[in-house]
Amino acid sequence: MAVTQQEIETRLWDAADELRVAIPEAQYSSVVFPLMFWKYLSDTWEHHHQEFLDENEGLDGLSAEEAREIEYRDYQSFEIPNIHPGTVQERRASWSSILATVTQPGLGQRVRASLRAIETANPDKFSRLFGSMTWTSEEVLPSEVLAAVIRAMDRTPKMHEGNMSHDVLGGAYEYLLKRFSDGSGTRAGQFFTPREVVELIVELLDPKGFESVYDPTCGSGGMLIASANLLKSHGGRGYTLRLYGQESVLDTAGVARMNLFMHNLTQFQVEVGDTLKEPRFKKSDGSVAQFDVILANPPYSLKWKPWNNDPRAIGGIAPTKSADWAFVQHMIASMDPVKGRAGVVLPHGVLFRGGQEAAIRQRVLNDDLLEAVIGLPANLFYNTTIPTCVLIFRAPGTKAPERKDGVLFIDASTRFVKATNRNILTGADVADVVTAYHSTFDADGNPVDLDGGMAARFAPLSEIEGNGYDLNIGRYIKHVAAEQEDLGSLITAYNIARAERQKAEQRMLAVLASAGIEGFDE
Repeated sequence: MAVTQQEIETRLWDAADELRVAIPEAQYSSVVFPLMFWKYLSDTWEHHHQEFLDENEGLDGLSAEEAREIEYRDYQSFEIPNIHPGTVQERRASWSSILATVTQPGLGQRVRASLRAIETANPDKFSRLFGSMTWTSEEVLPSEVLAAVIRAMDRTPKMHEGNMSHDVLGGAYEYLLKRFSDGSGTRAGQFFTPREVVELIVELLDPKGFESVYDPTCGSGGMLIASANLLKSHGGRGYTLRLYGQESVLDTAGVARMNLFMHNLTQFQVEVGDTLKEPRFKKSDGSVAQFDVILANPPYSLKWKPWNNDPRAIGGIAPTKSADWAFVQHMIASMDPVKGRAGVVLPHGVLFRGGQEAAIRQRVLNDDLLEAVIGLPANLFYNTTIPTCVLIFRAPGTKAPERKDGVLFIDASTRFVKATNRNILTGADVADVVTAYHSTFDADGNPVDLDGGMAARFAPLSEIEGNGYDLNIGRYIKHVAAEQEDLGSLITAYNIARAERQKAEQRMLAVLASAGIEGFDE
């Protein structure tokens, strides 16, 4: 009987819930994901090993080396090696092998040795995959808790392709990511972007078969996976995409790699490091590598050490207090000159802040690289309640003729439903933004074929220049501007009323003073 999505999700959460007595929920992912992936690898290896045995009963005369060569050539795609070979402690570095020893002392050490052995035996696939593994220390996670988690996770159905599809397996991984994010507050923003925001950016950039997709701040890899899923949903072959990511946190990079494997995506490369300081993907001449699609949700207003004579710094260098535009500059440099397009989520400050950021913004606009600005609702993200925006860029000279020398503005700031911890863009909201993005516009920049109440306008560069290269959406979409004017009117009315009240108080105090009554103004 096929394994249901709900069944595997329930079992996995039961395993995670065993951690509640030992560590905060914000740290669950560092334990559960390595264990889950280890079980997946072990179940898959043992499944193929049994296939090898069943289909090769007549090979008893082969040596161990010959049998191994056949198995790894025809059946296995990775190795689960033996640890402590040639000793009485020799055992395979598999889930089932360690499960049999959970009551014995030193469980964490054995788990750590097994995971490190798998990394070492498969350097091309699994190098540093499992992260720092500090949780294997008895001081961090007591053996009895680790044993309880392993036993609970072992009740999860076998995680191999003969028992469950990669769609179910990948869905379970995504379920845990979201569940951990919902429970971990601001820390979730380090590795998880809400799915609907990811889907919006991917829909706008529209990856095609065999293209390269790059996320310079990839977190758990959700944007890369969503790119493949979208292509698949459109009738393409998601596995043909070449996926690249860089992540500064070692453990989070491991989460991304495991996530990609769980979704049966193997054409990927995820590197560890600071993208602004040390971009890992480069050409032979030392310049940054270029890709067809670049998408990111970088850390907002990150303090950083500015570049010194870096060719990525078109228009200037972003200020120390905020690397927002530095991430944009890196993404622009990473766009393929023929098909390159990029989408990034950032705070609204990038649209209007002055100083060095204004100089960069002016250069980007004069080079006609910015195609669209999309205002999103407040409180969409786990790590901030501020409203954000999506910026879409195109490689120099590659905009559609009708989009040249201008910027499309879309206001989706009121399109959301309230959930327990945050606001959510619905599928209909995402679809309406995508429709607005693909609309045509009249001579005044107003949409001619747009329904659904989504406010949008195409503003020519001359108008933007007249506004001092300020990209505040309220300057270009009337109803947003009207709302801002209403707020201004309220503030003005308040100030007038306050001044009148102060005058009345002064007159009252003067009358009281003339009557010999004092003390009311103390």
